[in-house]
Amino acid sequence: MTGLDSVRARIARAAESVGRQPESVTLVVVTKERPVEEIGVLYSQGQKHFGENRAQELAAKVNRLPSDITWHFIGPLQTNKVRIVRPIVGMLHSLDRPELGPAWVKGPGSPPPVLVQVRIGGEVQKHGVDPGQAVGLCLKARALGIEVKGLMAIPPPVAAPEEAAPYFRQLAEIGAEVTQLIPDASELSMGMTDDFEVAVAAGATIVRVGRAIFGPVPN
Repeated sequence: MTGLDSVRARIARAAESVGRQPESVTLVVVTKERPVEEIGVLYSQGQKHFGENRAQELAAKVNRLPSDITWHFIGPLQTNKVRIVRPIVGMLHSLDRPELGPAWVKGPGSPPPVLVQVRIGGEVQKHGVDPGQAVGLCLKARALGIEVKGLMAIPPPVAAPEEAAPYFRQLAEIGAEVTQLIPDASELSMGMTDDFEVAVAAGATIVRVGRAIFGPVPN
């Protein structure tokens, strides 16, 4: 079984354990620092969603891979890098501050949909808005003409995966507040290699996994 097969199976088991369909969870394979050849192998196995967190690395890979890949930008985005990322991605996971919204709408056509990033653990060093500001930022972005699809968060480091569950549940609760005002903003992007099964059990609709599929990044 490949790393990709293993992760898919683990997602399915986690979803089924709480009465969800495995298809309700989108796996975004995180490909930072991975060569296009490795990405191409996963594409040949049916994987179509990939995530990058650096604008230049994303731009360098896109034209070397099939055009039907859906790219997700999952890292912090500087406003001066929006012009690189916006034409490429299918979704921005990191609308993390009010001033990024006006930059995201600039350019031809409608901007790709976004997720609002929430600083779920209150860590000042992390990007995102505080939980109490998440609904407001969703509404501000929507007022600019941005399609808000939901929320994203990275919980604080924990000793065991299960300890991340309260953070995931908190994001799901905020997400429920958002969907009362924006019914189609139901996506929850949460869970990575060390905790994605816990996230799925808590309601994640998108998980971002790299190391569990590729192994550690070579030194």
